[in-house]
Formats: sequence, C-alpha cells, structure tokens
Amino acid sequence: MTDNIIIRVQSPDGMKKIPSTKRETAAAFLKKVAKEFGFNTNGFSVYQNRNKTGEIISQNKSLGLLKIKHGDMLFLFPSGAPSSSGEVMDTTTPHSSSSVPSISSPSSSSLIPRSVSSPQVQEDEIDQYLAKQDGKIYRNKDPQLCHHGALGKCVHCVPLEPFDEDYLNHLDPPVKHMSFHAYLRKLTGGADKGKFAALENISCKIKAGCEGHPPWPEGICTKCQPSAITLNRQKYRHVDNIMFENHTIADRFLDFWRKTGNQRMGYLYGRYTEHKDIPLGIRAEVAAIYEPPQNATQNSLELIDDPKAAAVDEIAAKLGLCKVGWIFTDLLSEDMRIGTVCYNRNKDSHYLSAEECITAGYFQNLHSNPCRLSRDGYFGSKFVTVVATGGPDNQVHFEGYQVSNQCMALVRDECLLPCKDAPELGFAKESSPEQYVPDVFYKDTDKFGNDVTFLARPLPVEYLIIDITTTFPKDPQYTFSSAQRFPIENRDILGETQNFHSLSTYLSQCTSTAFLGIVSDFHLLLFLVTNEVMPLRDSIGLLLDAVRTSNEDLAQTWKKFEEWATIEQLCSTVGGQPSSSLGYEAMGGPSVPSSSSAMWSCLHCTFMNQPGTEHCEMCSLPRS
Repeated sequence: MTDNIIIRVQSPDGMKKIPSTKRETAAAFLKKVAKEFGFNTNGFSVYQNRNKTGEIISQNKSLGLLKIKHGDMLFLFPSGAPSSSGEVMDTTTPHSSSSVPSISSPSSSSLIPRSVSSPQVQEDEIDQYLAKQDGKIYRNKDPQLCHHGALGKCVHCVPLEPFDEDYLNHLDPPVKHMSFHAYLRKLTGGADKGKFAALENISCKIKAGCEGHPPWPEGICTKCQPSAITLNRQKYRHVDNIMFENHTIADRFLDFWRKTGNQRMGYLYGRYTEHKDIPLGIRAEVAAIYEPPQNATQNSLELIDDPKAAAVDEIAAKLGLCKVGWIFTDLLSEDMRIGTVCYNRNKDSHYLSAEECITAGYFQNLHSNPCRLSRDGYFGSKFVTVVATGGPDNQVHFEGYQVSNQCMALVRDECLLPCKDAPELGFAKESSPEQYVPDVFYKDTDKFGNDVTFLARPLPVEYLIIDITTTFPKDPQYTFSSAQRFPIENRDILGETQNFHSLSTYLSQCTSTAFLGIVSDFHLLLFLVTNEVMPLRDSIGLLLDAVRTSNEDLAQTWKKFEEWATIEQLCSTVGGQPSSSLGYEAMGGPSVPSSSSAMWSCLHCTFMNQPGTEHCEMCSLPRS
C-alpha cells in the first residue's frame, strides 16, 4: 500500500490527479494520462518543470527511478501549444480530483484563451468592419480648461473609450445601452488585450454525460445541474437603431389594417449598417416587408407554414438583403373620422406582452449572431422586433425592441411561460419529472427602499426587454425604385391577388421608360420566382443583380431572354384593359382583349369557367 501515489498533472484545460505506484513504468503512466485527458499517445508532452524541462519519455523506467514522488506536480502541453506557459496555464486556482476541463465549464469562460475557446467563425460584414475601427470618441481642445499646446492632450480632451458611461448618459437623448462592439472593447481591453475574454451562452438544461448517478428525475449533482439565473437588465444591445428606408414601406403594410381592421405581421428584409450616432453602433435598415401566410383577427395573429419561405430568403440574399426582424400591428381605432388610434401600450400597462417576448426570443434564437468570442460560434442576435401601435398623440407609432440574451436562453430551453390574465407578466416554469428548470430570480426595491430578490413566478417582462429607437430618414431612400405598386403577397382576403392578371394590369399602368424602374419591386420579383405557372427561380439571377446594383444595362439584357418574352405572351391574353396608352403597352408591352359572355373550357386543364373571366379559376392560365 505504501507504493501507491497520486500525481497531479496540470494542463491548459485544468488539473487532474492520476493514481499510480512508484514501480509503474513511465510508459504505463503516460497511457493513463492520455486516457484521462482524451489525447492520443503522441498528442502531448509531459514535463517535470513548468519551463518545459525534464520531459518524461515513454520508457520502461519506473516513476521511482525518475524521482517522481507522491503529490508531485507534472505539466502537460499539447502538441503545437504556445511556448510561453503563462499563456495557457492557470496556476492560481487549486483543483480537486473531480475537476473537468475548463473548456466545458461555463463558470470559467472568462479565463479561456481565445485560441482554445473560439472556433473559426465567419462573422457578419458589419461586425468585421466595426472590429477594425478605432471606436474612440475624439474631443476638441477646450479653450477654457486645456492649457497645453496644440499637440498635447489632457484629461479634458483625451479621447474616450466607446463604452464610457458618462459620455453615453450625456448624449441627447441619453443612451441607456452601449453598443455590442463597445461592450466587446470593454471585455477585450486592459493589459491582456482580451486574450482570455470569452462570451458564454446561458444554458438551462442538465449537462449530458454525467455518469455518477441515475438520470433526472432520479438523480442530479452539482456537475450537471444548471446554475440559477438572476435576471439583470442587459447593459448592451446588438442593434442600436432601426430605420425604414421610406414611409411607403410602412404605409403599404398598414393598409391591411386600415382596410380590414385586423392585425398584421410581416418579416423585415434589409441590411445592417454602421449607426454613427452611437460609438460602434449598428443600424438595421429596412428595405422591404414580406407578409407570410397568416390568420388574423382584431385581437390575434396566427402564423401558417410558409412553403415559399426558403425562396424568399434566397431572393433577398441575391438582392444583398437579409431578414433583420419582424413587425406586427397592435392597433385599435379611436375615432375613424380623424384617424386616431388608442394609446394602449404605456408604462401603466405594458410595452411588450410576455407572449410577444417569447415569440421575439424564438425568432432571435432562429437568427443567432455569429461571434468569434463564443466557443459555440454564436452569441445573442441582431433580429429586431417592431410594433406598430398607438402613441401618446393617438397616432400610429413604430416602437423597436429586442429581448435580452437571458430571455433567449429561457425561451430556447422552454423555461418561460406567459400569464393568461396579465400580459405584462411572465412565469418561470417549475421543475417536473420530464424537465429540470433552474431557479430564476429578479431583484426589485421594496417599499422601504431595500433591494429584495424575488422568485420569477410571476416575472415582470421589463427585465427581458431592450428598447431600440425606430426612425425614418429625412431624405427617403429606395432600394426598390418602382413608382407603381404590385400587389402584396397573401392578401387574398382584400381581393389583392398575385397572378398574371394583376401582372398585366401592373405593367399596363407603368409609365417608366426604363425597364429597371418597372421590375424594381420586391413583391413583383417574389411573384416572378414563386408563381406556379412559370417560375423563374433558375433564370432570374441576372435581373436580381441588375436591381441590386441599379444597372439598367443588365436589366435590358435580361429583358431580351425568352423567359420574359413568354411572360409577355401570357400577360397579353389576360383580361383587363390597360389604363394608360402611354404605359407599358407603348413600350411594346402586351395588349388585353375584352372578356366573353359564355362559359368556356380551359385549354390547359379543361375546367369549365364562368362567363366574364379571361383566366382559368383552377390553373390561372389565360383563356387563349
């Protein structure tokens, strides 16, 4: 028994204790080390000293002959590891025999070197751009307080860091949340330049692979149990401003509510750009709104599976756009004569309901933000939420929000529920035999002014919300420059359908002499790609490039393709007279015949159609 010894082995991932004997050979001991740390036999080296001297080589000499005693510390370095041990070793924290590698421990995220924790991640273009910027806030020389030369700097004019809270609080209006890249600069600042900075995604699930006890609900331990969550108001936000390119985008979206009184939902397509009003800020610019299939009433919205969702994302990507958020209406008319709406969302009720927060968290989890400082390759989300609702002046206002990363984690792991009778309150689920839910807390001030911790059952959703300013530019911008309006998709309830009849009417009303000005409409391009009669998904790439780059020559080149000639031929046989002789027909577009007065059989599907129609009700193809 006296030959039994325990040897400590320190690695970049932590320390472990290896049981051995004095008579055990070095080769057998190294096999134990490899098995314990998950290396192959030649993927590491073990040394007796921290400076990589006294290497233990796989040989038949016993540990006693190598003068290795009970309790000795050995140092393991993976093959190809940095030569400086200070960059990869943590020597200040003692470990126990139950220690696990720090790469899998959420509590040690701030100590993980970037080279170990961060995979190779392709970040968004705006993130790559802002990462290269200086970001400092430069100030001019104060004529009263600065008494130095022109090239000097003092405390009154030295550049400020982008995360300086005093500067953000003194802006007009004050900025409550620093930008995400300013937060990254705060993490990666200091003497180590962020060498050990890492962002950890919160997990509310039991860690898999714990074999020391039966699975939940029969057993749980401190290794696999998720930590309790104390909700804090997030100090940063991933998007600092939302801007609609022009009022037409929002007005066309609101037309559905104006005509039906029912609520409406849509996806925002646009791009992320630099927001220069906030240091290292990001702006979501909205260029178009796509309205998916949905069932709507005055008080509810229900989304339906959209078979065209992948095609819409593909078209948007080829146009240089991406899905940046979602928008929904919550409008109730107050006085229809003067066009006012009720002001329902305020500090006395709620800004976002718990159900809306859960939906926003769901969408944000679907559109996570690529991040190089997270070992998962993603952290947070740039996906925004916009609500069209009544403001204090009883006019329609657009309010922007995101939910916090803590809310995203609670939604992802199905730990958050809405309250039925109180929309402003959420409810953290309780643990059940099917699911373990960690305790969720929030802090508030009681009537005596003391900070008190409460269990999040129920939970005020204000702890989960981050507000974002939503604006319209003084000078409107137009990614899609068509002056006419092609019908918006999925509005059949209004009698606005996308078919070749509506396309013929649209083309006949266009007065532009430039072909690019006619086809530069997001909803028209979607119809050309997704219609069932003649989809152009494989042949429309050149036209999308023309719209993206505003290149009339490319558009004219595509116009000469046989696909467009076929579309013109289909439109020329669809009912409806052109409203202007100076429109598309004057450019060589299709003319339209008059309708008949007898039932007729479709030449394509043999369906018997009612008189007075010039396109088949079954297949939408023209009569002749």
